[in-house]
Amino acid sequence: MAVTIKDVARAAQVSPSTVSRVIADNPRISEETKKRVREAMEELGYHPNFQARSLVVKSTNTIGIIMPNSATQVFENPFFPEVLRGISLIAHDHKYGIYLSTGATQDEIFEEVVQMVQGRRVDGIILLYSKTDDKIMKYLLDEEFPFTVIGRPYLNAERITYVDNDNIYTTKQITDYLINLGHQNISFVGVNLEVVFTLDRLEGYRQALLEAGLPYDEKNIVYEDSLKDGKDVIKKLLSSSKPPTALVVTDDFVAIELMSYVEELNIQVPEDLSIVSFNNIMLAKHLRPPLTSVDIDIFQLGIEAANCLIEKVKNPETLPKRITIPAKMIERKSCTSIEQ
Repeated sequence: MAVTIKDVARAAQVSPSTVSRVIADNPRISEETKKRVREAMEELGYHPNFQARSLVVKSTNTIGIIMPNSATQVFENPFFPEVLRGISLIAHDHKYGIYLSTGATQDEIFEEVVQMVQGRRVDGIILLYSKTDDKIMKYLLDEEFPFTVIGRPYLNAERITYVDNDNIYTTKQITDYLINLGHQNISFVGVNLEVVFTLDRLEGYRQALLEAGLPYDEKNIVYEDSLKDGKDVIKKLLSSSKPPTALVVTDDFVAIELMSYVEELNIQVPEDLSIVSFNNIMLAKHLRPPLTSVDIDIFQLGIEAANCLIEKVKNPETLPKRITIPAKMIERKSCTSIEQ
């Protein structure tokens, strides 16, 4: 016979309603009582029926996770499994499940979000990206549905809770690092201009050049969209009359592709070309040469985003906040000084 909530109440010497409040983690129940009830639940092997409970309290104990595009493409980039690891840790601690978006196109993902919200399939949503023109973010704001963002919102940032690094400052620092190594012709390789962190990192790069009295030239800016013909783009860039001696790349995944291209072109890293990138994925230190990369603490980004969302779900009056996760450059062997 299945163990019931009344059995737990009897074993813990409390009322069934108190057991229900403990399951809901009601702050009005003392920690001593919670401990006693949870011990009784464990001893009896009682598992709450969260689906039935959600019909009563209008809660699903589930977080929706929205990825920038299809899951197949996303999981090729090590950033996303790592940020999900941080989110999952907090979700588990609070007994929340996770609902991942599976749409292959932006329209399919948007429709999925509408179904999550209108069908009350999740209590809140975490966006794993921030774009310049994102109808999903606008929809969630209009619906006043709890959500947090990993990345700086392009619009309405004062109304949205988000977790990010200081991308402008950090990119200025790493560009200064290359300038101090003697590099004066530095190219920037970004994801695309729809992604807000690309805009912020481009701005940090621009500030560093201007403060150093170096020219900011659009010809030295390359985006991932161009990298579909990556080898040709890099070959054109590096075979110009004044090729760059260093690259600032906004993603390790892209940097690894670039390193394979330049190797085929018989260009040596760092002897001919220095490269510094972002994310400090595990593979970065195993490359030849090991890649100098900015550790943005991906895991902590996920943790803070989940904490903020659950706080918002439990207390809808919580004010929007910005949390900045410190980033630091991990110096390896992909950059070298040059003589002018």
